[in-house]
Amino acid sequence: MPLVEEVAKRSIERISMHSHIKGLGLDENGRAKFMGDGMVGQVKAREAAGIAVELIKRGKLAGKGILLVGPTGSGKTAIAMGIARELGEDVPFVQIAGSEIYSAEVNKTEFLKQAMRRAIGVRISEERKVYEGEVRKIDVHRSKHPLNPYVEIPDSVVIDLRTKDDERTIRAGREIAYQLIEMGVEEGDVIQIDAETGRVSKVGTTREEEGLFLKRRVNLPSGPVLKIKEFTYTVTLHDLDVANARGNIFGLLFSTGAEISDEVRQRVDETVKKWIEDGRAVLVPGVLFIDECHMLDIEAFSFLARAMEGELAPILILATNRGRTTIRGTDIEAPHGIPIDMLDRLLIINTEPYGRDEIREIVKIRAREERIEISDEAVERLAELGEKTSLRYAVQLLAPASVLAKGARVEREHVEKAREYFADLKRSIELVEKLEGMLR
Repeated sequence: MPLVEEVAKRSIERISMHSHIKGLGLDENGRAKFMGDGMVGQVKAREAAGIAVELIKRGKLAGKGILLVGPTGSGKTAIAMGIARELGEDVPFVQIAGSEIYSAEVNKTEFLKQAMRRAIGVRISEERKVYEGEVRKIDVHRSKHPLNPYVEIPDSVVIDLRTKDDERTIRAGREIAYQLIEMGVEEGDVIQIDAETGRVSKVGTTREEEGLFLKRRVNLPSGPVLKIKEFTYTVTLHDLDVANARGNIFGLLFSTGAEISDEVRQRVDETVKKWIEDGRAVLVPGVLFIDECHMLDIEAFSFLARAMEGELAPILILATNRGRTTIRGTDIEAPHGIPIDMLDRLLIINTEPYGRDEIREIVKIRAREERIEISDEAVERLAELGEKTSLRYAVQLLAPASVLAKGARVEREHVEKAREYFADLKRSIELVEKLEGMLR
């Protein structure tokens, strides 16, 4: 199948836990609204994050980072993503867990190098032949994963695009389908698709957006759908590293090392600097978010401390739910399991457990995002369960409750039935302890 083809005359489901986050939900004075941009509650933490965003924009956070500290399920990842969204729609956001660095494929510093370079974008503008228009209809065809028959993956996509003067239907392959899903493209959005490379760029939306899910409002494009115009897209430094290593791509992909040499990276950096000097590109520092940072060892912290001061470095955000704990790889106990010299480089933001009112609104947001119709009684019951157990447990019950409702509106009885099938942590522990007691 060609990359993009026109054809003659179901919607995307986004189930990412934080797909609804559009920003920090602050007003023009930097004050956090109770609910805005998909964020709910955590007023103090969001306002602190807003100050951090202002420091980043002014270039005052160079060589420093942010540490989010709070209990599990208190919105640390959401705040990190909100910071990235405040910096710009196309700002790269890379999320990893501290335990991921212990990979058999590459060494720890190589893994962190790749993560950091995935979090630095290069915005390039050039004249291209593009399909541009408002999405009238989008139909993603899915097929079974070749290695896991229980998982479906995008196979192709058919899109109806229209402008004031033209309307066309195009069919595209898996790569474009993946891009559309990752960007959360839906009906009413205005997009551009490079006719030759298949790269997708989201311009904005023509719809009247509600305050909760604010997007940039744009007018309906004019002229033909297929046109030649300036096309702006963002690639990461890691993408350019891989492209420049393709002279040895077989070895890169299939060797046990799977590493990119420093010579390749240096060549990419020199090329990017030349593009910037010539006005062809703009550097877009993104966000590298490392959850469970207490899992990092002393070697990883040493590398990050040095890399943060580099010329090409993303904004580093760490998160942990630990108090005092041993620094991995040593017998030294430190706050949050982080070396003191690293802590001195971090602005610390605390998050707190959500209350019932906040959990209620988050459940409503997730139900809307996952397109689940739910009654007020069911929402109230989930808010109650979330307050007694955890926010994540309450949100996780939404999908099984929807299955039990067979696609109809989720009622309280569906939530109760889902709760019977799927235990929360407290009930699970109580059951195991009871059974252990019977064996004594």
